[in-house]
Amino acid sequence: MSEWTFLTNHAQVLLCVRRNGGRMTAREIAVTVGITERAVQRILDDLEDAGYISRFRDGRQNRYEIHSDIPMRHPLQRGRAIRDLLDLLTLPDRD
Repeated sequence: MSEWTFLTNHAQVLLCVRRNGGRMTAREIAVTVGITERAVQRILDDLEDAGYISRFRDGRQNRYEIHSDIPMRHPLQRGRAIRDLLDLLTLPDRD
């Protein structure tokens, strides 16, 4: 059986940044998402180039700020800001 998920690695990385207040290292994100640190760096570059995040140097680490008002890229989500997805996926668990 093939393994697939509903969310892309870009979405997973963005969710990690959101859940940890922008203070997670690329290595920590890589372990959490299950991809290489280099893949995380490429995704962070993509997200920054598209305007979804800004990177700031904070001592020896980077800090990430999400620009949640930027619209999602796919035509099916036209008019929906990335905030809508992040808010939905970071709701507290309801057990």
